[in-house]
Amino acid sequence: MEKQYLIADARREQIIVAAIAVLTEIGYVSTSLSKIADKANVSTGLISYHFSGKEDLMRNTLMYLVEQERAFIKEKVEQNQTYMEKLMAFIEASLAYQGTNRANNIALLEIVFNGRTPDNVPYYLVEVEDEDELNVMLKEILHRGQETKEFGEFDPEVIGIVIRGAISGSISLPQYENKLNLEEYSAKLIKSVLKMIM
Repeated sequence: MEKQYLIADARREQIIVAAIAVLTEIGYVSTSLSKIADKANVSTGLISYHFSGKEDLMRNTLMYLVEQERAFIKEKVEQNQTYMEKLMAFIEASLAYQGTNRANNIALLEIVFNGRTPDNVPYYLVEVEDEDELNVMLKEILHRGQETKEFGEFDPEVIGIVIRGAISGSISLPQYENKLNLEEYSAKLIKSVLKMIM
């Protein structure tokens, strides 16, 4: 029984990965179950076995994308001891993820701005009851860093928003121009954050 579940999970992930690729290539509106099936090299019937339709697949793809980013950053943060180290790791890991997972970022934005909930509410208008785990993680680091006197006096809520905003903004950095590559951006962001928190 457990082996069957593992196979089912692997198949679901295969379909979701194909959905990400299709979303990146042609956008949400043009994405269909048949195109995802072609990309995954499976039948549309198999997709329908795992997901009730396009919207269900898109919801699961969105959750998958959010979890992938969260797990990547959390792992990097937890490898460090001090809150200063954790904060630097949070920023560097977040930017590294943005830089190496552009397809994921594009797919996520396509779903957020085009997909709808079962109640027909666009995702970008959804009021989320539970705060984003990465926001919680970042605010926790900032709060604890103040408690241990590693950081100075500031509003963790505001600084958290500034940091997440700067990380989100990195997706618009030019990929093939030398104006400001991700490493330079990371170094400059960290320098700016240090001025705000010390």
